[in-house]
Amino acid sequence: MNRATTLTIGSRVHEELRKLPSVESVLQNTEIQRSIEAKGRPLVVDTIRHVVEQARLEIETGLPCPALETLVERALAELETRDRPDLLSVINGTGVIIHTNLGRAPLSQDSRTAMDLAARGYSNLEYDLADGSRASRHLHAEDLLRRITGAGAGMLVNNNAGAILLALTALARGKEVVISRGQLVEIGGGFRIPEVMAQSGVRLVEVGTTNRTHTRDYESAVDEETALLMHVHHSNFRVLGFTQQVSLIELVDVAAQHGLLVVEDLGSGSLLDTSSFGLSHEPTVQEAIAQGADLVCFSGDKLLGGPQAGIIVGRTDLVTCLKRHPLARALRVDKTTIAGVQATLLHYLRDEATDKVPVWQMISLGVEEVLARATSWADRLSGLGVEAEVIPGLSTVGGGSLPGETLPTGLLALRVPSPDDLAHRLRTGEPAVVGRIEGGQFMLDPRTVLPWEEQDLLSALEQALQS
Repeated sequence: MNRATTLTIGSRVHEELRKLPSVESVLQNTEIQRSIEAKGRPLVVDTIRHVVEQARLEIETGLPCPALETLVERALAELETRDRPDLLSVINGTGVIIHTNLGRAPLSQDSRTAMDLAARGYSNLEYDLADGSRASRHLHAEDLLRRITGAGAGMLVNNNAGAILLALTALARGKEVVISRGQLVEIGGGFRIPEVMAQSGVRLVEVGTTNRTHTRDYESAVDEETALLMHVHHSNFRVLGFTQQVSLIELVDVAAQHGLLVVEDLGSGSLLDTSSFGLSHEPTVQEAIAQGADLVCFSGDKLLGGPQAGIIVGRTDLVTCLKRHPLARALRVDKTTIAGVQATLLHYLRDEATDKVPVWQMISLGVEEVLARATSWADRLSGLGVEAEVIPGLSTVGGGSLPGETLPTGLLALRVPSPDDLAHRLRTGEPAVVGRIEGGQFMLDPRTVLPWEEQDLLSALEQALQS
């Protein structure tokens, strides 16, 4: 391209830029004025500035200047979405029960009601109604945690990473913490146990190898600088073959001989025996406490089935120490989370978790019932000219829980010209629906579709298929 051509193009772009309507001229449009009355001037002005700037960038690439009417149309279209929340409800048809990307555990009706009541007005969050004095927010879930797990005390923080951070900071900062190399895990989102330990100010002492660690490895690493031994459950992966790991009971015995503490990170933190549902046994919180762990940390929004929280249970003196640490305030949960966790824990205390906690409802759901639901969906869709069939498949627990474990299920399989196109239409519809594509078919697993979502799901399917 010679100089003359470059100058000509530059001149043409400059001329088109001069035609670009100003923000003020777009604001004078009648429909825009109505939008100002409905949505407020700041939002409308900001939207128009964005639209005009995007048009400027288009012109600089060589495109002609859009007309004023075009800019108005773009602004009005953008205004339709800019004042709406972008955290939306999604129907999960993937068959992954604890789906991290879709918000992990759905909450029970009781938990949702409790959170709504706590948010609706004032509450006794830090107030003793009996004697009219200030109280601690930690008390609301603590009694339930004690009764369910057998621990001396308990507390809530914002998530399990926060629970580990607080425990190590309060009990071992500036000292050594011994952990097996086979337990230096990473979970979703890049959360790595070694990095959290480093943030807590402890000195990490790795023992054993990736696949094999023995009690003698811990014993040889202990010295006067050692504060505690840490045990991390492999909640999101498995190591098979020539392996050896020190059990929690064995680690507690080593710690007792040297006067040390043991902190157990259970990750998902099940309160029910998963082997009762055809899955492999997941260590429970109750077992960890009974086996002598001084502190046990786990998540609130995985197998527990509640809102996001980190839960710490264990010795009363240690939990009291954690509550008084300055970091506890930075990691504390709000009133709605406390209300949701408390309501979730009550389901376990009443022995009704499999009836009322959605995660356990899905896990305990029989394959015959799943197949029946999938069949009814296929029958309803059969009149739309789409090939719908029910095929056997597998659901997974997900959420970094029970790796490799599956539950038999029945899948609604739709053979359409473009499964990707159907998936996109469903994801961007209202309500949003997420499924999976396998073998050139779009599939939905009824196991993870909540009962009250079923009619909305079928309506969304019919609309997407007809379009």
